[in-house]
Amino acid sequence: MAVTAIGIAGVLPACGSLPQTQETQAFRPPPSHPVQAPALPGAQPISANDRVYTADQDSNTVTVINPKTDTVLGTIALGKPRLDTNADVLGAMYDGQIDVHGLGFSRDGRYLDVIDVTSNAVHVIDTATNQVLHTIYLDRAPHEGFFSPDGNELWVAERGVDTVAVIDWRHGRVIARIHSEDGPSKVVFSPDGRLAYVNHLRASSFDVIDVATRRIIQHVAIPSVAGGSSDEAISPDGKEIWLGMPANGYSTTVVNAQTYKVEAVLNSGPRTNHPNFVTVNGVNYAYLTVGDLGETLVYRRSDTGGPPTLVKRIRDHGLGPHGIWPSPDNTRVYVALQYSDAVDVIDTRSMKVIDTMRIGQSPMALVYVARSSPGTTTANLGRQGLGMRIENRPIEVQGASGTGDAQIRALPGIDEVTVDVRGLPANQRFTVYLTRGSQTTALLSATTDNMGNMEEAVAFLDFFANHYDKVIVRLGAASS
Repeated sequence: MAVTAIGIAGVLPACGSLPQTQETQAFRPPPSHPVQAPALPGAQPISANDRVYTADQDSNTVTVINPKTDTVLGTIALGKPRLDTNADVLGAMYDGQIDVHGLGFSRDGRYLDVIDVTSNAVHVIDTATNQVLHTIYLDRAPHEGFFSPDGNELWVAERGVDTVAVIDWRHGRVIARIHSEDGPSKVVFSPDGRLAYVNHLRASSFDVIDVATRRIIQHVAIPSVAGGSSDEAISPDGKEIWLGMPANGYSTTVVNAQTYKVEAVLNSGPRTNHPNFVTVNGVNYAYLTVGDLGETLVYRRSDTGGPPTLVKRIRDHGLGPHGIWPSPDNTRVYVALQYSDAVDVIDTRSMKVIDTMRIGQSPMALVYVARSSPGTTTANLGRQGLGMRIENRPIEVQGASGTGDAQIRALPGIDEVTVDVRGLPANQRFTVYLTRGSQTTALLSATTDNMGNMEEAVAFLDFFANHYDKVIVRLGAASS
């Protein structure tokens, strides 16, 4: 797949060649358009016009960050916070959004798309005014999607119904649906706009789609050991597609973007989430968030098409690293910390976290959007989801081996307790208890999966007001 001399100018620059021998041509934006990250060296530096966005699933907001100053400007509220009793979020009359989750953007940086998984919506936001221009309702469980290279369409993976929705967003309507493999998760485009790539959560494959005909022209088999993929990214040099596999507990798949052959299946770690790319001092790197390790891994990509080499484990300043995106100039990488309601800023030369910002609640996707023209800074922004209490507590495991953490997050009128434990016996019943001095209260029971994980077991109660001091996971059902 061809690239420009200064870098890829794509929403998420997908690279590859047609399945036969015809090479695709690089998409060259008008000179006034910024180069979007990930980009090859030579793209414009970080600007105060640029924005970093996170999709905050619990507060149902989008956090807006100025990357020039690492300042949180505010949030765009798309619904009320999770379980807000005053808003009756789970009631029959609630009409706001639930589970703000996915993000994408247009290649000129003018528009952001935001996807709500549970209320089945995609919003188009003007990045200059932070204003929602359009809301389009889709089929079940849309997950991630992006604007087509010409900016006229939105392609969104509808993970609950195995289709990709093609949307005329200016007129607010779905104009086509493409039936895909089981659980389509994300859509990205090749730089010339001829091809779209779709990965899958519940199928060991990804699809290559001809955009003009909206037909799948190639199914690419992924080794079954890798499991399903929730996120994908395309390297800016056009050589590789990386797939993050959160469901099988440990892996990432690297695919050659010209031949569509699998180059490597990496044992990256439990809950592997999002990949992305930078080039520093002529060396090409892939960054990868691993949620259950609390680490962002840095791999040196192979120059010969072989497996990459792990060169650094960056310990994040919080738990649950999820969404990730670099700046176009390759100097910074931004990481959303799902379990700490924060964003880490990584310096790519030192490979160290140099700043951490508190943001909205339970951030999932993160994107960096380069913008060529200045816009308002705080118009249509509020403070929903900001400054809310969150604590991470180590879990004491009793009756078995295992390690884990509990995240306690304050929501309006109640607290959310999320329990995540690894290394337990497989397919066994465990009970979570809270302690306050000598008093013990059973919170919930759950059965581990076949890998011995208790993943994201969630309960709601007044944790902070009741002054609980410890979280215990004990083998067996709740004692009377």
